[in-house]
Amino acid sequence: MIIGIDIGGSTTKIVGARGNELLAPLSVEASDPVASASGALGKFLNHNELSLSDIELIRMTGAGASFIGQNILGIPVVKVEEFMALGYGGLYLSELKNAVIVSMGTGTAIVKAHSKCISHIGGTGVGGGTILGLSKAMLNLSDFDNIVSLAESGDLSLVDLSISDITQGDIGNLPPTLTASNFGKMSDKAGKNDLLRAILNMVFQTIGMMAVLAARVEKDKNIVLSGKLVQVPQAQKTFSELSKLYGVKFHTPRHAEYCTAIGAAISHNDKG
Repeated sequence: MIIGIDIGGSTTKIVGARGNELLAPLSVEASDPVASASGALGKFLNHNELSLSDIELIRMTGAGASFIGQNILGIPVVKVEEFMALGYGGLYLSELKNAVIVSMGTGTAIVKAHSKCISHIGGTGVGGGTILGLSKAMLNLSDFDNIVSLAESGDLSLVDLSISDITQGDIGNLPPTLTASNFGKMSDKAGKNDLLRAILNMVFQTIGMMAVLAARVEKDKNIVLSGKLVQVPQAQKTFSELSKLYGVKFHTPRHAEYCTAIGAAISHNDKG
């Protein structure tokens, strides 16, 4: 079995690949890369009732991979470039031959993937870290799940300026409900939940529009979403709106949260 591990800014993800079979991926949260990698491996082995002798190789990727040596608990470690792992994982999970792959983690990375050619398009510092940072600074909230839950009942019309707020007519093909300015209205009546909803809206609109523009540049209509933020309900709502507006298709495949770890694990199929 080959193990794929993705050491991110706050979460480490792990998956096992045995031939064409993937074992259910897992994740652990830890600030120290070495501790999180070892902890993820131990948790994975215990969960799947495996031993160290069952593991042939660990393919590691992510920002924290640079802190890991040539082995973990005696198992050889090979580093896989993060953008390559993202591209491999995105195509594998979506079963597409060509796509723009978006990784939404602490920040956001975008790659173009087709066949064996994977290239980094760009990215943005806007991501999950932005949600946590703004929520902490504005509302003194730092629990991600709580932030997402509270935002569900928020009212964007009390915070964001929409096209209908600035004109009675149409502006091209843009719907009147479309955001004209994030936080551009900011009513005194806006409460905690409204502000949280607006933070999520701004983050996912920024990521979504960057993905749309990247797809246009690459002349592709398929955008594969990956990373921890795919689980947030507001993300799917925003991307659905952008899909209808700009004629692209956003894909959220099963195990999208573990896309980069999976890409690292299966990269041996192409790279030997």
